[in-house]
Amino acid sequence: MSSSGFDQISVEALNRRLFFVTIFVCIVFAVLVMRLWFLQGINGQRYWTKSQNNRIHVQRNLSFRGLILDRNGEVLVNNLPSFDLYISPDDIQDKERLLRNLKTLINLAPEEVSSRLKKGSKSNPFESVLVKKNLTREELVSIVTNSFSLPGVTAEPTHKRSYLYGNFAAHLIGHLGEINEKELASGQYPSSISGDYIGKFGVEGKWQNVLNGKSGGKKIEVDAEGRQLQVITKDPAVSGQSITLTIDKDLQALADTMLKDKTGAIVAMDPQNGEILAMASSPSFDPNEFVTGIDKTEWKRRLTSGTDSPLQNRAISGQYAPGSVFKMVMALAGLEEGVITPEDSVVCTGSYDFGNRVYHCWNKKGHGSVNLHRAIRESCDVYFYKLGRKIGIDKIAYYAKMCGLGTKTGIELDSEKGGLIPDSEWKLKKYGVAWQPGETISCSIGQSYVMITPVQAARMISVIFNGGKVYQPKIVKWIGDKKNESQSKPILQRELKVKRSNLEIVKNGLIAVVNEAGGTGGRARVKETVVAGKTGSAQVAGIDKKIKDNAWFVGIAPAENPKIAVAVIIEKGEHGGSAAGPLAGDLIKLYLGFAEEEKTPVSQDTPISVEGD
Repeated sequence: MSSSGFDQISVEALNRRLFFVTIFVCIVFAVLVMRLWFLQGINGQRYWTKSQNNRIHVQRNLSFRGLILDRNGEVLVNNLPSFDLYISPDDIQDKERLLRNLKTLINLAPEEVSSRLKKGSKSNPFESVLVKKNLTREELVSIVTNSFSLPGVTAEPTHKRSYLYGNFAAHLIGHLGEINEKELASGQYPSSISGDYIGKFGVEGKWQNVLNGKSGGKKIEVDAEGRQLQVITKDPAVSGQSITLTIDKDLQALADTMLKDKTGAIVAMDPQNGEILAMASSPSFDPNEFVTGIDKTEWKRRLTSGTDSPLQNRAISGQYAPGSVFKMVMALAGLEEGVITPEDSVVCTGSYDFGNRVYHCWNKKGHGSVNLHRAIRESCDVYFYKLGRKIGIDKIAYYAKMCGLGTKTGIELDSEKGGLIPDSEWKLKKYGVAWQPGETISCSIGQSYVMITPVQAARMISVIFNGGKVYQPKIVKWIGDKKNESQSKPILQRELKVKRSNLEIVKNGLIAVVNEAGGTGGRARVKETVVAGKTGSAQVAGIDKKIKDNAWFVGIAPAENPKIAVAVIIEKGEHGGSAAGPLAGDLIKLYLGFAEEEKTPVSQDTPISVEGD
C-alpha cells in the first residue's frame, strides 16, 4: 500500500515537471517561429537582395551625351574615351588598407574617397560608387596592374566632355559640374545619382535632359574578392540628342578673339528672325577645366573672387547705361508723338541750362544749328536734351519698352536680366518721391537710371530696320541629328505700332552715322556694303569720373536688306566710335563674306569717325 502511495506522488510530480517543460518548449518554439517569420516575412526581401549583392553587382553604363554643333554642322562639343574609378562598398575588406593603396598608387586623398563612399551609400547602398573621373593613362595602368590589392575597385570605360576650342562661346555653351545634394533632391534629374556630372550653365544646363540621354547598366557576377566573373544581364544606355546652335563658328571665333584682354560683350543677331549668330563675353573661362575638376582654392582665386566675374555672361546679364545708342529710340518717340519734324532745328552751343544745372554736350564747342538727321549723325546731346523735355519720361519709357528695352528678351538661357527703363510710377514706387524734370534730361541720352543689356541693344536696332518686328532671340536652331525646319521658326513677340515713314527717317539718320562726313561711326564702315549704326559713350553710374566711359557701337548691314545686327560694348573703352565701331565693322565684313582689303585713305569725301561719343 505504501509503495502504491509513493508511486502516485512521483507520477504527479513528474506530470508537473512535464507540464513546465512542455510550456518552455512551446515558448522556445514560438520564439523561433516568430524570429523566422521576422527574417523571412518582414525582412526577407532585404536579406535576399543583400545576399544577391554578395555575388551580383550592378554597374551603370552612362549614356553618350549629345553633341553641340554650330549652324553649319561643325562640331563644337563632343565626347572623348575615358575611364572612371568605382568602388563597391560591399567588397571592401580592409578600408584603411584600401585608402592607403589608392593614395600610394594614384595619389587619391583618403578623406575624399571616404566622403564619396559615404555620399554614395546614402543614395544607393548596393551600387558601386564613383570616386574619380577621367583617369589618366598612368593612373589606369596602376589600377589594372595592382587590382589584386584593390578588392572592389574597378576602372570602367566611359567618355568625358570635350570642348574643342577651349573658351569658345563658353558663356553660351556652358559647362558640366558634379551634381550636388540639392539638385539630387529636386527631382529634376531622375536618372542621375551622386557623382554624376550634369549641365550647370548655358546650353549644357538648359538642355540637360535632352543632351544627357538615359543611362543603362549591367549585372555582373563577382567572386569573394569582388573580381568580375561574368556579365549576367545588360541594359544598353540611350544616347542623348545632339543640338545645333544658331551661332556661326567663324563669326563666334572672331568675336571671342576681339574681346581677348578686354572686358565687355558682343552680340551678333539675324535681324529677320532673332537668331543669335555670335555671343561673346569677356573675361571668359575654359569649360574643359570643369570636366577634370577645379581645385576649390583655384576656383575662388580665378573664378569667383575679384571684380572680373568671368562666369558672368555680360551679353545677357550685363546691365549698362546705353548712352547715345538710346537716341534712336528718342528720335522715333519724338516723331511718333509729333513734337518734332525732320526739319525742326535747335541751336547747340555746347551746353544746355536747366534749373540750377548745366548739361553739357560731348562737343564742347557746340554743333550750331542741328536738325534731326544731323543730331543722329553727329550725336548732338543738346538736341536730345530738348527733345526729352518735350516728350516726357513716361512717353520715352513707352517707346523704349515697345522696342524691347528694360525687360527680359526671353532668350533660352538662365541668368538673363531685364535692365531698367524708368518712368514716373517706378520712381515713386522705388524711392517714394516724384520724378524730377532734370532726370528726364539725363535719361534722354541714355544715362541716369536707364540700363539695357547688349542682347537688347542688338534687338533694338534690328527692330528699326526689319520693319518693327520684335523677335525673341534664339540660340538653338534644332534638336536631333536631322534638320528640323519647324523647330527653327522665328518667334515674333510683337510689332511696333509706328509709322513706316518715321522708321525710315530714323534709319536714314543711322546710315549717316557711318557713311556721311562728320558721322561718329565712320570707323565701322565697310566698303562693299552699307552699314548703319549708332555710337555711344556711357558714364559708369556711381563710379569716379576719372574712370573712362563704357564704349558702345550698335550696327546693322546691309542697311537696305539687313542680315546681321551687332552690338558691341567695351567697358572703359571711352569712345564708341573708335573702341567698338571697328570691331562691329570687321564682324559684319566677315559674316557677309567680303575679303579683307586695306582701308582707303581718308579724303574730303570719305566719312570719318568723330571722337567724343
